[in-house]
Amino acid sequence: MPDTPNLRTVNFRVQRANPGENAEPEWAEFPVQVQAGMTVLDGLLQIRRRLDATLSWRYSCRMGLCGSCGMMINGKPSLACNTQILDVCKDRLRLAPLANFPVIKDLVADLGTMFAAHTELKPFLVPPEGTRPGSAEFYQSPEQLMEFLQFSYCIKCGACMAACPTMALGGGFLGPMPLTAAHRYNADSRDQGFELRKPQLAGQRAARHCHFAGECTRVCPKGVDPARAIQLVRRDLLLDLLRLRRKREAPVRLEEPADGDRQPPIEAPPFTARGE
Repeated sequence: MPDTPNLRTVNFRVQRANPGENAEPEWAEFPVQVQAGMTVLDGLLQIRRRLDATLSWRYSCRMGLCGSCGMMINGKPSLACNTQILDVCKDRLRLAPLANFPVIKDLVADLGTMFAAHTELKPFLVPPEGTRPGSAEFYQSPEQLMEFLQFSYCIKCGACMAACPTMALGGGFLGPMPLTAAHRYNADSRDQGFELRKPQLAGQRAARHCHFAGECTRVCPKGVDPARAIQLVRRDLLLDLLRLRRKREAPVRLEEPADGDRQPPIEAPPFTARGE
């Protein structure tokens, strides 16, 4: 189809891989009709509808919130739903699955190792001793919130892991996403879990293994800055080693309101069928 003033043909060069059938990945090209504003995800959906229904990739929210559609776009880890085609190419676009992960099929990477490392670092609030998780609320000031808020924006898309040169070297490095999540909880004034996470954070596979290339921060689609989080983890570990890390005080527990202060329950209006 010839180009028109509002449409341009862009050749999508897509890595096709099916480890269960093909030993080596292959490349396939698909002509896609592109107009201004179209995202890479829109182009992939066009390929699936019109050219090849077997092409595989992940996507869900289509608005840069779930992180499912992470892939290598012209060699850079990016979100397909967050990347406009004409912003990154003129007539050719190269797509591949996220680097540093095994491939399940085509553009679908296996993120299991990332989530296993994430789980290993206990990514949850550890309440004060003697408090059952979820049984109480604790006060937190706006200043205390700002200590970790930036790091809570992570959507676990895996882009930072794919860009990390330390991950590419192997060696079992836990990676920037799990380490960032660990610092997010270590920095939370309501958390008492630093001692539980410290053995993993201080191990050979964690913060000290980072080469501080900064690529994780450069590619993060949400501005989380994993490189800074890892350096803050290193700082906390050093201060703890020197016995200079300030012991965190137990958070202030919020008391439940007295019965007289509770608002009366709101009753739902009676249901009536349409037309009655």
